[in-house]
Amino acid sequence: MGGSSPFPPALKRLIENLCGLPGIGEKSATRLALAILRWPREKARELGESIIELHQRIGFCSICHTFSEEDPCSICGDPKRDPSIICIVEDPGDVAVIEGSGAFRGRYHVLHGVISPMEGVGPEQLKLQQLRQRVETEEIKEVVVATSSTAAGEATAHYISELLQGTGVQVSRIACGIPMGMDIKYADGLTLRRALESRSAI
Repeated sequence: MGGSSPFPPALKRLIENLCGLPGIGEKSATRLALAILRWPREKARELGESIIELHQRIGFCSICHTFSEEDPCSICGDPKRDPSIICIVEDPGDVAVIEGSGAFRGRYHVLHGVISPMEGVGPEQLKLQQLRQRVETEEIKEVVVATSSTAAGEATAHYISELLQGTGVQVSRIACGIPMGMDIKYADGLTLRRALESRSAI
């Protein structure tokens, strides 16, 4: 925020912090900050405590690397899930979206990003070696690659197919229903269901 601010320092600080959230510009951050300022003190305190609690209680599942308060996470620890098939996603938000579709009953592997040389993200920054280790140590029959159909998502899918060559594991890719260039987070449940059900080998 350039120049002088008409707001008190504490309010200005909150606006600046909210500007750091994805998709939140200065005007939106200002509206949010002013709305929070009008809240009762206890409601504002609850928001602050819930943010602090995120870092105190949430870590990563040691198996699939999604966010979780327990290890393993509830999905990896569920004996009703099929351990022979894992779905590869970019981030924990994608797990929630696919779970909402109700179309997948296997387990997951979260990469925490996609290969994007322009942004300085290579395979070594992602959970790809951990994926290879899982394939080598777990009884996995199929890997479903559910990265987004962006250029980076497609490049990551191709890398995974090459990484797992020779392992004997079937590598498939979610297919119809996800338009090129669309991020998987914005697909509805029915679209995701069709994409998962019509997946094809890479």
